[in-house]
Amino acid sequence: MQTVMADAFRKYGRVLPLDLQAFCSCIGERKPVAQGQVEYEPSVPEFEQLPVFSRLRDEVFGGMPVELGHCSGWNNKLNGLEYHRSSEVDMAATDLILLLGCQQDIDWKNFTYDTAKVEAFLVPAGTAVELYATTLHFAPCSVSGKEFRMGVALPRGTNEPLDVVPEKNGENQLLLQQNKWLLAHKDSGLDKDGAWIGLVGENIEIR
Repeated sequence: MQTVMADAFRKYGRVLPLDLQAFCSCIGERKPVAQGQVEYEPSVPEFEQLPVFSRLRDEVFGGMPVELGHCSGWNNKLNGLEYHRSSEVDMAATDLILLLGCQQDIDWKNFTYDTAKVEAFLVPAGTAVELYATTLHFAPCSVSGKEFRMGVALPRGTNEPLDVVPEKNGENQLLLQQNKWLLAHKDSGLDKDGAWIGLVGENIEIR
C-alpha cells in the first residue's frame, strides 16, 4: 500500500494545500451511512457555504461553476473505474483508499481495461488531492472496516442525468451521466444501471 505522498502518485494527481478542518467537522455531523452501503451526493448546500468551496471554485477550478458533494459509506471492492473531462478534487475526512488507473491504458479497440494495472493509495484524513482528468477512479475503499467519508468537487452538473443520450457506439457506450464515463466489472452489478462492462481481470478487493 502506497500513500498519496509517494512519487508513484504523481502521474495520477497531486496533494493540494487546502485547510479541511471546517469541512471535516461539517461532514462529521452527518448521520452514518447504513452498513454495507455507499452514498453519493453531487452537491451539498452546507458544504458549499464553507470557505474551502470558494477556494475550490476560484482557485483550483479557475473560476468555473463547481459543485461540492460527498461520497461516503462502506466499500472494499473496485467494482468500476470512471473518468471525467476534468480534474476531480477528493477531500478525505477519514482515512480512505483510492484504487487508480490511467486512461491511457484503456484498450480503445475493445473499450476494456485490465485491472492488473490498478494501484492502491492511502489518503490520510485531512488530505485533499486533485485527480487529473486522465485518472481512472471510483468509490473509495474503507480502512480497517470503518465508514469512509470523502468530499468530492467537480464541475457543476457532473454525475447528473444526461440531457441528451447519444447513440450507443464507440466511447458513447461508456457515457453514463453528465461528464462521467464508466467501465464496470461484470461482478459489480452495475450493468443493471446501464454501465458498460469493460473491466477485465480480478474485481480487486481490499482486505
